[in-house]
Amino acid sequence: MSHDLFQAAQTAMAKAYAPYSKFPVGAALRTEDGRVFSGANIEVASYPEGWCAETTALGHYIMGGGGKITEIAVVAARMARITPCGGCRQRLAEFASADTKLYLCDETGVVETVTMGQMLPYGFQGEILK
Repeated sequence: MSHDLFQAAQTAMAKAYAPYSKFPVGAALRTEDGRVFSGANIEVASYPEGWCAETTALGHYIMGGGGKITEIAVVAARMARITPCGGCRQRLAEFASADTKLYLCDETGVVETVTMGQMLPYGFQGEILK
C-alpha cells in the first residue's frame, strides 16, 4: 500500500463528527485507476442514524464514478487496529472483490493486511438477485 492511502484515511478521520462516542474513524479506498476516495464517521443524536467512515467513502466513490476497488484502509483514533463493522464489510463487499486488500491501521500506519474475503467469508452476494 502506498502511504498516501493511509494518510487519506487519517486526514478523513480528523474531520469525523463524533461528539457522542468520541470515536473518530477514517477510511479511504483506491480504485484501479489510482483515484482515492475517503470518508469519516458522522454521528447524530439519534445514535443508530449516524453512519460509518466506510459508508462516507463509498458515497464519494459512487458519486465519483466508481470503478474497481483495489485497496481499502481504515484507521481509528482510539483503537490500535480497527476493522470495518459487519454492515460496512457487506457494503464494501458490494463494490470490492474477495481479493481486495484491506489495511487495518493504527496512528502510525498499517498493522495488519487482510482481504475482503477474509473479513467477510460468507457475505451476501448481489448476483443472486439478478
